[in-house]
Amino acid sequence: MFSNNSKEDAQKKLLLLHIFNKFEVPITNNQITDFIMENDLLNYFVLQQFLSELVDTSLLEYSNNEEHYYYLITEKGKDTLNYFKDRLSENLLSKIDSSIENKKKILLKETQISANYKKKSKNDYLVELKVVENDITLIDLKLDVVSNKQAKIICDNWKNKAQDIYGEIINLLIN
Repeated sequence: MFSNNSKEDAQKKLLLLHIFNKFEVPITNNQITDFIMENDLLNYFVLQQFLSELVDTSLLEYSNNEEHYYYLITEKGKDTLNYFKDRLSENLLSKIDSSIENKKKILLKETQISANYKKKSKNDYLVELKVVENDITLIDLKLDVVSNKQAKIICDNWKNKAQDIYGEIINLLIN
């Protein structure tokens, strides 16, 4: 029984490596947890244990950028995946790959449109809005506003309507 669980655990870790490899971009803990839960692949606690073990064995890297901590598959992880990938069912991989493609589109949208704000002084907030497409910054807009409420509204509207707002600004500048 113990070896059967070990074999299943190894396959689930391979599946995690496959998922990270297919995403091709760094993924936060929340993003991978959401994906795993949405697809009912592992329970939360097992996922966190496996992520930790994959980091400990250098198959995944856990790093941070300016704002977030994220996971990324290492070269050792890719090599391990390539060596043992035939132990994963083609049917499962096909299903997962399809889910990954859909999720990548959502994550790409999230990373392309950013809206943040920070307090500068008592009644002064700096709102930073950005749209990036294919690693090219289309617009990077900074605004001073007088309240936390205004900053939040602007950020929320930007996240939901950035493409439309960007188009309107271009039209106003051209015409």
